[in-house]
Amino acid sequence: MNSPLRRDSDFAEPRRRRLRKGIYLLPSLFTAGNIAAGYFAILQAMQGTAADAWHFDNAAKAIGIAILFDGFDGRIARMTHTTSDFGRELDSLADVITFGVAPAILAWMWGFRCLPTSFNLSGLIDMSVSDFRIRLVQLGVITSFIFLTAGASRLARFNITKNPQPSNPGKPGKKYFVGLPIPGGAGVVAAIVHFTRGQPVIWWGVALTWGALIVAVSFLMVSTWRFPSFKDIDLRHRHPFRGMVVIGGIIAGIWFYSEYVLFILALTYMLSGVLLRFTYAIRRKNATPPAPPIPQPQE
Repeated sequence: MNSPLRRDSDFAEPRRRRLRKGIYLLPSLFTAGNIAAGYFAILQAMQGTAADAWHFDNAAKAIGIAILFDGFDGRIARMTHTTSDFGRELDSLADVITFGVAPAILAWMWGFRCLPTSFNLSGLIDMSVSDFRIRLVQLGVITSFIFLTAGASRLARFNITKNPQPSNPGKPGKKYFVGLPIPGGAGVVAAIVHFTRGQPVIWWGVALTWGALIVAVSFLMVSTWRFPSFKDIDLRHRHPFRGMVVIGGIIAGIWFYSEYVLFILALTYMLSGVLLRFTYAIRRKNATPPAPPIPQPQE
């Protein structure tokens, strides 16, 4: 008995199944680029000195490029319907390396490691200054470790939270992150380093301020304050023409004046969550409580 001929649709289904399996490589390639940029940033930060400050600038640029990779892999996975548990876990591990370890090393090397070892005054070397410098470098290690721990905790909380709702949700349906996302925290570190063109900190007062900023960014990452996520921007739908003009202007500004534009964008995003939090607190404080119900006379 002859077997019936197979139709073209019988061959199409296995081909579509293989295509769906193979297309998962696309977002994974962007995640691999994220890891490569983070690894390069670590190498550059470890080679940076006061004489070779361009290594620090290269590390900051690599973190900035990794932020682009991190944004693309998630969007591509959602647009192509290739999200998977493996992809999410790989993305989280990549974020720990690129936005946790790399900026922590960069923050310490750039902000504390290059401080002068002593202060020469009238031909005399004050050894107590050298001791203070050692304590300050140790403080930098602690603040950088706090940043790394806060970033890893932020990722762990995000992975286990199915419906992240902060205590101050604000407008219903508004797209936001709960706490400063770890790429945003790393972007603040990278933008400040790039703003100085990699020239490391050599003044102790600036180093103390830098350490306080690192702790503040760490607090924002583990807080429940909301930050815009921009996930509601759908690239497949039509948008007003002025939106394209704004995006084009930002890209042109980054191309010609990256030090200033990225610095402003990073600090603006970080302060946006602080502003939203204080705005919510003021509104809640000024909100008038509802009037108590008027008791009705009994018959």
